[in-house]
Amino acid sequence: MNPKEDIQEIFSKAVERVDPFKMITQNMRLEGDNLVIHYEGKTLQEDLRNYTKIVVLGIGKASSKMGKAIEEILGQRISMGSVITKYGHGEKLEIIDVIEAAHPIPDENSIKGAGFLYKLAQEADEKTLIINLVSGGGSALFSLPAEGIALRDIQKMTKVLLDCGADIKEINCIRKHISRVKGGHFARVSYPARMINIILSDVIGDRLDTIASGITVADDTTFAQAQGIIDKYHIQDKMPPSIVRLIRSGLAGDVPDTPKKGDPVFKKVTNILLGNNAAACRAARDHGSSLGYNAYVLTSSLSGEAREIARFFTALAKDVDQDLSDFARPALIVAGGETTVTIRGTGKGGRNQEMALAFLIDLVESYENFANIYFLSGGTDGNDGPTDAAGAFVFYEMKDTIAQLGLNPSEFLENNDSYHFFEQLKGLIITGPTNTNVCDVQLLIVV
Repeated sequence: MNPKEDIQEIFSKAVERVDPFKMITQNMRLEGDNLVIHYEGKTLQEDLRNYTKIVVLGIGKASSKMGKAIEEILGQRISMGSVITKYGHGEKLEIIDVIEAAHPIPDENSIKGAGFLYKLAQEADEKTLIINLVSGGGSALFSLPAEGIALRDIQKMTKVLLDCGADIKEINCIRKHISRVKGGHFARVSYPARMINIILSDVIGDRLDTIASGITVADDTTFAQAQGIIDKYHIQDKMPPSIVRLIRSGLAGDVPDTPKKGDPVFKKVTNILLGNNAAACRAARDHGSSLGYNAYVLTSSLSGEAREIARFFTALAKDVDQDLSDFARPALIVAGGETTVTIRGTGKGGRNQEMALAFLIDLVESYENFANIYFLSGGTDGNDGPTDAAGAFVFYEMKDTIAQLGLNPSEFLENNDSYHFFEQLKGLIITGPTNTNVCDVQLLIVV
């Protein structure tokens, strides 16, 4: 048993479990002219003889790898296709075009790519089968704003919302109400084509109306809620005027709201959830068990400010180390979800690195000997914030290294500079793009 190596291996196994290529090829197959999909204890059989065209579309960090799996299954039956993914996450595909764009702040390619997918969907008729591949990151990558809203407005709005600490549901609520494709609008554009959406969840609770801003799902949020989020974070004056005007027009009833439940455009839509954070957490637990740990899944719905959640983990770690809890050592405690960071400084980092740094600081300040404790927080997509790290991990020897280098961890935390802190301590988790995305995984080992 080598906890320092084990914790990184366990994280790798969690990510491997939600590999989109494997998930699709294991759950979808062609039987003659029938496309058979197994999901959530159900089976969907689609007779391909009913269609003259099969169009594959996709958005998100995993969409390219998902597209590769669809090509392997359907091959030349695919008439055309296009997916939008994050820079560096593209795969070489034979039939489906791959467009790379920016995340989490959209760029020109996000607009161009969204326009191209919009056109393909708009041209589809009732004899067209659209297989749409949706994964995390889709909200930023698939940006087609309402008339009168420029790309720079979307970019500014996204930055304001990220910096103020708004969670993903709040961000997506506003995104839906300034978009031509989000909040069910893409289903409206695609109608009357038959649409099957294969979805990889990157949101807590796996709400289909939140994943990638629910482009093919009825939306129950309103313009009033969008305005309420702006008021909650006091960002009215920071938001672009074009977005403020559009939301006000929606409140006045001059702009129609997003499609709601019961709208006929959803009658020919099937949404299939194929992978989520819970699956990654279970894989981490199972691999930990195989290595000899008493392994537990705590939750897959973790949310809140990253540095506050870190204090919960340090409290838990100390209790387990002192045999004050029901978790038996050697313990592996697994959690997952998505936290937030309120930006106060000018440093470089992400929510997982910030959580790990806050965890380390709390341990150093409150627990003299934490030699038995190991902690890792990482993003399953391989990118934590605007960095090339998936996250970071913590181990006891860091305490001596901090003293040797003369570092002040609290200064790095207050400057949101966790990346440069862990870079010096060799505590960054570098995986490269994983081409999947099901939120984050936290691992706590106490031996």
